Amino acid sequence: MSVRTREATMNGTTPRTVIVVGSGPTGLLLAGDLAAAGVPVTVVEKRPHKVSNLSRAFVLHARTLEQLDARGLADRVEAKGQALDRLQLFNRLSVDLTGLPSRFRHVLVLPQYEVEAALQQRATDAGVKFSYESEVTGLTQDADGVTLQVRTGDGESSTLRAAYVVGTDGMRSAVRESVGLPFPGKSVIRSVVLADVKLAEEPGSVLTVNAVGDAFAFIAPFGDGYYRVIGWNRARNVPESAPLGLDEIKEVTRLALGRDYGMYEARWMSRFHSDERQAPAYRVGRVLLAGDAAHVHTPAGGQGMNTGLQDAANLGWKLAAVVNGRAGEALLDTYEAERHPVGKAVLRSSGGIVRLAMAHRPWTLAARAALTAFLGRVRPARTRVVGRLTGIGVAYPAPRGAHRLVGTRVPDVTLKEGRLYEALRRGTFVLIVPEGTRDKGDDRYSVTHWASDRRTSLLVRPDGYVAWASDEAADLPAGIDPYAFGA
Repeated sequence: MSVRTREATMNGTTPRTVIVVGSGPTGLLLAGDLAAAGVPVTVVEKRPHKVSNLSRAFVLHARTLEQLDARGLADRVEAKGQALDRLQLFNRLSVDLTGLPSRFRHVLVLPQYEVEAALQQRATDAGVKFSYESEVTGLTQDADGVTLQVRTGDGESSTLRAAYVVGTDGMRSAVRESVGLPFPGKSVIRSVVLADVKLAEEPGSVLTVNAVGDAFAFIAPFGDGYYRVIGWNRARNVPESAPLGLDEIKEVTRLALGRDYGMYEARWMSRFHSDERQAPAYRVGRVLLAGDAAHVHTPAGGQGMNTGLQDAANLGWKLAAVVNGRAGEALLDTYEAERHPVGKAVLRSSGGIVRLAMAHRPWTLAARAALTAFLGRVRPARTRVVGRLTGIGVAYPAPRGAHRLVGTRVPDVTLKEGRLYEALRRGTFVLIVPEGTRDKGDDRYSVTHWASDRRTSLLVRPDGYVAWASDEAADLPAGIDPYAFGA
């Protein structure tokens, strides 16, 4: 067996390049961001180059749609999906999304492969290279870069060298294992069933979901005549290797939803288990983790793909700044500092939802009823829950003494020159100031102006969060590098 050494292009001992391992949504968004910033990127993927419809993700929340808008992709995915302006929890609490402070006042029901198709096209157009049927077997790193060992589908072994490696290669991440990071946690639900089926009766809602204590079920359309069904039956806690037939899918659907909608013609069926796990660190030297390689949780609330995409949005501009020599490595530490608490919060919230959905003892049913009633009556509490689920309410910690707005998300405000999220498509910071301010910007940040008479000045990070703010019309402080606010 031969061993070949390849550098991800460029001259020098270690090229100023990045290898992204895994071509799911997280890896594709990250690779596209890096390439758009001028960083040579190679995506290493052990699967063949083939679009899969086996994903369990079907929901894009408002904050993720905003991030896609900042990359010019929101209109494309919106045209492919179906908008849902309310969420149903526990069959009693209906959460209205039409009041969200966002351009996207809904969730978008869309299979993950459609999201991947949009992100892959963007990454390809930006110059990302793809190495399919390439399995990571190990890595080593030194002060200058990372060497990745890869085995291809034909049995060839080779090495790749890059400045940084990012593992977005899922729950069984080879990158995470190679750097020795544990993945503590546990399985929460076993023997969850999945199937792609046709239905004789169309459900009354775009997204059909309910739980009754002994069972839950979820139905979402692919848009090609098939529907994805996810279900769990407390009475069928069997090994994942146990045979699965359409009758079992029908049974769990009837238990949870009261009917099976004339289910027939399953093109695919499987069992899986749902874990709650999180890596203790998202960075080890020149190796970083994002998405399911860093955290996994139950599908409750539809937060999995969304959390990974927002990991990538946070990391991409920071890693590009470091690789391009605009910022020191300390900026990369802020990725873990900001996103690890978010991942932990998602584990808590998704876990709480699924445990309440599975409630069957009198005291747990009473707790669920009390929580449902509380959220139905108390608007601030409901707003907080919706903010967490949709990502709209996520904020990052600000340094001591910083302006109160630092670390908060900026909505898609109207500017004299257009919309903020159109301005963010340049991939740089955006300074929003009142008309008449002298600051002209440079290649690190552009300057735009409020369409209204607002006097606040905001420096918005490439991922749409406030880096610096002033209550007055103000230029960016002289001699200050915008990237310094991130670190």
